[in-house]
Amino acid sequence: MSDEFDVVVVGAGPAGENVADRAVKGGLTVAIVEGHLAGGECSYWACVPSKALLRPVDLVAEVSRVPGLTMGPIDTAAVLARRDEAVSHLDDTGQVEWIRGVPAEFVRGHGRLDGPKRVAVTARDGSVRTLTARHAVVLATGSAAAVPPVPGLAEASPWTSHEVTVTGSVPARLAVLGGGVVACEMAQAMHGLGAAETTVLARGGLLGRMEPFAGELVAASFAEAGITVRTGVRVTGVERPRPGGPVTVHLSEGPPVEADELLVATGRRPATGDLGLETVGLEAGKIVEVDDSMRATAVGDGWLYAVGDVNGRALLTHMGKYQARVCGDVIAARAKGGPDDLPALRDTADAYGAPQVVFTDPQVCSVGRTEAEARAAGFEVRVVEYDMGKVTGAYLQGEGYRGRAKAVVDERRRVLLGVTFAGPAVGELLHAATIAVTAEVPLERLWHAVPSFPTVSEVWLRLLEGYGL
Repeated sequence: MSDEFDVVVVGAGPAGENVADRAVKGGLTVAIVEGHLAGGECSYWACVPSKALLRPVDLVAEVSRVPGLTMGPIDTAAVLARRDEAVSHLDDTGQVEWIRGVPAEFVRGHGRLDGPKRVAVTARDGSVRTLTARHAVVLATGSAAAVPPVPGLAEASPWTSHEVTVTGSVPARLAVLGGGVVACEMAQAMHGLGAAETTVLARGGLLGRMEPFAGELVAASFAEAGITVRTGVRVTGVERPRPGGPVTVHLSEGPPVEADELLVATGRRPATGDLGLETVGLEAGKIVEVDDSMRATAVGDGWLYAVGDVNGRALLTHMGKYQARVCGDVIAARAKGGPDDLPALRDTADAYGAPQVVFTDPQVCSVGRTEAEARAAGFEVRVVEYDMGKVTGAYLQGEGYRGRAKAVVDERRRVLLGVTFAGPAVGELLHAATIAVTAEVPLERLWHAVPSFPTVSEVWLRLLEGYGL
């Protein structure tokens, strides 16, 4: 086996796999290193299993809004079995076969930088193989859940996104620490699957990085479903006297919360702590700053790249894959001495604001800047909002449809800076908004993109009419 390749990729999640695929298509040889499961966090402990758990809960909510339809109780065991199928029973054989079919060489083991263009891979048996890159090393190791330094929290062995998405059973009582996307999605999933006493503990409101109405609608939905939300509280200590036994969460205000499991969903940290960054002059445990071609800015000779969560630009799978396509193509262009400054060889999407869907009921999706972000950036802003329940297509979705849409407009250029939708199944509206924002479609031009009747997408017409077109 050769130990020299054009490109060495560390991390075989979606971002790393896409780098390898694009680089090979560009005529380069690639080795991809993975110490855990090929396919990464998204395939086994994040996007895929979480949505498999949420889908039945979403369907129950959708059916409940339509008169004349009923749905029996969710068969939790069947849902968990389907989730297991979705994550291939934590077997990455299929993913490894795909990588080898690219073709790229798959190297199983923990990869660490070992100086410029070198990656030392420690296999499970302790043996070390050193790979050398002719052109580039790409870091694509993702991120891990951050556990805050609360007294007793680490000792209580809390769940993170890793454990909750692959759990073999649903606790009767669940406490959730955090108010972001993972906290909201998994609180609703676990509650719908049998966690009768679910309590969300958030220092601020829910979904605090999105428009305020988004978190408010989700909080109202939680209240109706019987999920308790306690905001403005801080966890001061955690007790779990017996491993696997009940856990007590002490708070800055009000009574403590007793639960069978505690899910910590308070943020992510880059998985760079044991990546050998110090051997190339970078700081271990920190994000790797990159330019718009995904090249590390603090490393000389331009051989190191970073894609996905490790560069801190946008902690979303689809954005990591997008960055990876840019990265693989630009490495191939540079290796061949061709032009490396074509528009497709630069990340421009992050500058507009990454699209994101929160798969709760109601769903929340957004792209671009919020109103607060746009004003803070100095734009001349005008905002248009609309009650989505008044759209004919929304009424036909069933009784009690509640939702809201918001468009943030740059008044000087008359283009959209950001769009947020909250309501049942609104994630399907997001790509139209993403195109409008990233392509900077003038509102006068957008007026001629006619939405079909009777669909929920007619909300676009109402927003434009609200603007005055």
